[in-house]
Amino acid sequence: MSVPAAATGDESEPLPIAVLSLNPAVDMTYEVPRLIADQKAHAVATRFDPGGNGINVGRALKRLDTFAYGYCVVAGEIGQLLKHLLRQQLDWVDYEEVEGETRINGTAIEQHPRAQYEISGIGPTIPPVQLETLLKRFEQQAGKGFGVLTGSTQSGIPATLYADLIRRVTEQGGRAVVDSHDEALRLAIEARPFLIKPNRYELETLLGRRLKDTETVAREARALQQGGVTWVCVSLGAEGAILTGPDNSYLASAPKVTVHSSVGAGDSMVGALVAAFSRGIAPQDALRLGVACATGTVTRPGTELFSPDEVQHYFDGIEVRLLMI
Repeated sequence: MSVPAAATGDESEPLPIAVLSLNPAVDMTYEVPRLIADQKAHAVATRFDPGGNGINVGRALKRLDTFAYGYCVVAGEIGQLLKHLLRQQLDWVDYEEVEGETRINGTAIEQHPRAQYEISGIGPTIPPVQLETLLKRFEQQAGKGFGVLTGSTQSGIPATLYADLIRRVTEQGGRAVVDSHDEALRLAIEARPFLIKPNRYELETLLGRRLKDTETVAREARALQQGGVTWVCVSLGAEGAILTGPDNSYLASAPKVTVHSSVGAGDSMVGALVAAFSRGIAPQDALRLGVACATGTVTRPGTELFSPDEVQHYFDGIEVRLLMI
């Protein structure tokens, strides 16, 4: 399935998209009736999925029938399992193999009371020479269209990496998209990327204060946009999302659904936004598509993403209104 037919654009073919995944993972999800301290919990369902933010963005793009070039670091036996899991889920991947083991992320979903617990593993060290080799290949492709920078990086990689890559991709004529947090996000903003997508909590952490309502969030998104970021999208969970650009700001509602797992929802939104912008789709439809894909993802178990068949249904029911901010 491609993007919904109602989301019209001015590009006959999508611009090239490159997605960087420096610290991917195998995601292991257990669903349990209840967690009790110092007691064994028996799972009622178990899943193994390819994971990591960049991997999930690539998976979302494929489900939207949007070709992407993936650049990924893998290591050891877990890395081989990750490659096996990805064979049907990504169109094209350039793997850089290093010593050590690809990380395993764990998610426990408690049924009663409903709660979700996540643990992120530790990835392998990337030798500087191999890192730069992979980054050059990524930069070359991203310079032709879009370069997506998202997810954690390994210990020893400086927080300036994404900011440096934004400048390199921009110098090549590309558009950098960033979904990060804390110091890496702050530095990335200074490098003036094409798009950032913090969630509300990440934006509050960046600013060092609570944002009491959507109007306040929209004003802060506008401030970031005026500071040099072309597009700012802030995801708001059940309240939807805000997209602010050079001309207008938009607020999209979120369909009411039963949430099974929030893992991958933000990545699905990033993938949808990039798919839309790569086709020249109108910003309000880009936002509508992002919320539709995120909504589909939260209804799925574990780290499974949205079903392509349901995107049109959610897309048609999402209201987008113009914000005078």
